[in-house]
Amino acid sequence: MRQSPRGRTPFSRGRRLVAGAAVLSSLGLLTACGDDGDEGSNGEGPTLEVWIMEGTNPDAEPYVEALEAAFTEETGASLDVQFIQWADAHDRFTTAMAGGELPDVAEIGTTWAPEFGAAGALADLSGSIGEAGLGEDLVPGLIDAATVDGAVYGMPWYAGIRSLMFRSDILAEHDLQPPTTWDELREVALQLRDLEPDMIPFPVSGGSEYGLYPFVWGAGGQIAEQDGDGQWRSTINSPEAVEGIEFYTSLATEDDLSVAAAETWLETDQLESFQNGEAAMIVNGNWTVNTLLQADPAWADQIGVVPLPGRESGFSPSFVGGSLLGEFNSDEPELAWQLIEMMSTGDLAAQWAEQSGYFPGQQSLLEEVQQQGEPLVAPFAQQMLEAGAALPVTELYGQVQGEQVVQGMLQRILSGDQSPQEAADEAAAAMDETFGG
Repeated sequence: MRQSPRGRTPFSRGRRLVAGAAVLSSLGLLTACGDDGDEGSNGEGPTLEVWIMEGTNPDAEPYVEALEAAFTEETGASLDVQFIQWADAHDRFTTAMAGGELPDVAEIGTTWAPEFGAAGALADLSGSIGEAGLGEDLVPGLIDAATVDGAVYGMPWYAGIRSLMFRSDILAEHDLQPPTTWDELREVALQLRDLEPDMIPFPVSGGSEYGLYPFVWGAGGQIAEQDGDGQWRSTINSPEAVEGIEFYTSLATEDDLSVAAAETWLETDQLESFQNGEAAMIVNGNWTVNTLLQADPAWADQIGVVPLPGRESGFSPSFVGGSLLGEFNSDEPELAWQLIEMMSTGDLAAQWAEQSGYFPGQQSLLEEVQQQGEPLVAPFAQQMLEAGAALPVTELYGQVQGEQVVQGMLQRILSGDQSPQEAADEAAAAMDETFGG
C-alpha cells in the first residue's frame, strides 16, 4: 500500500487558502445586547461585544488587533472580542437568548441563521446589504442559507465546500484522467480496483451526509421543498433524488468500490483513509487539503482536485458551508452594520480568508482566488462559484440533522437491509414528522 513520501519542499503560501476547520429551538422574541451603552476603552464611544468562534483561524490575534484598530479609527467606538468554542457555541447562544445577554455581533453557522431568526434574536440585514450594493456579490449558497421569507439573518463571512479529491500520482501512473461524469467516476474507480487491489477506489461513507447530497442534487432531486402554504415536506424519496442515492450507494453495494467498514465512517475517517494511502478518491472539503500538507509537504505532488462531476456533463452541486456574521438586535445597529461590513468585505475579509484557509463570502474575491490558478485551490473555488448549494433553509432541518436521518438511510442501504427506495421512503417520513406534516 502506497504511503505519501517525505522530505520535499514546503507548500506555497497560496495553498494556505485551503486550510481551516469548520463547519456548522425556537425561543420567544428576545432582544440583546452586550455592552452597547458602555463607553469604549478610549472613552470616546460605545463598545460592541463580538463573539468569534475559536479554531477557524489558527492565530486570530493579529487579525483581531487590526480589526479593533481599524474599527476605532473609523467609528470612534471600541470592540470587546470574545472567542467561543464551536462545540459550546450553540448552547451559549440559546442560554444568552433566554437571559437577554447576547452580543451585538457574532459569527454563526449557516444552519443556525433560520433557527435564531425564528427565535427573534437576529436582525434582518437585507436593507443594509441592499443599501451597500452588496447583494449581487455574495456567494449564493451562503446568502441563500441566511435568507428566510425575504429576511436576511446573516452576512456571509467565509465559506468552505467539498469537491472530488484524488491521488493524482496514482492516476498518472496508470494513465487515467480525472472523471468528468458519473459514468467516468465509476469507470475510473473500477479500473483502480483492478490496478490497485490494496487501495479503496472510492469509499462511500455512511456516517456522513455531505458526500451524498451532490448526487441527489446532480440527479435533479431535492432534499425537501416548501409547498404553497410554506409547509416543508421531504422530497428525498422522489424519483430524481432516489436516482442519485442509488448511484452513490451502488458504488459500494454493486461495484465493490468501497469497504464494509465505511458504512459507519465519518468524513474524518474517510480523510484518514486517504492520508494513510488507502483511499484513491474521496469527496472532501477544501479545508482538509492543508491538513495533509502540514502533516507532509510531499502531498503537494500527490493530490489532485476537480469539481464534483455532473451526471452527464458540468458539475454536481455541493453544499456550501461556512459562517455568517449576525447582528443580535444591537442597541447600536448602525455601528453593528459598520463592523459587519468591515469584517466581510475588502482587505479585512481577504486577510481573514487567507489566514483561516477558508474562502471569502464575496464572489468578486472568490473569483480572484480562482484566477490565481493554484491547482489545489482553484477547483474548490470553481465548485463554489458554479455549483454551490444550500440545505433546506428552515430551523427544522437542524433537527433532521440532529436525528441523523440521512445517515441512517445511507447505512440501511449500504448494509443491505433496505433498497434505496425503501430507505428513502422511511427517511422522508421521518423528515415530514419533524416538519410537522
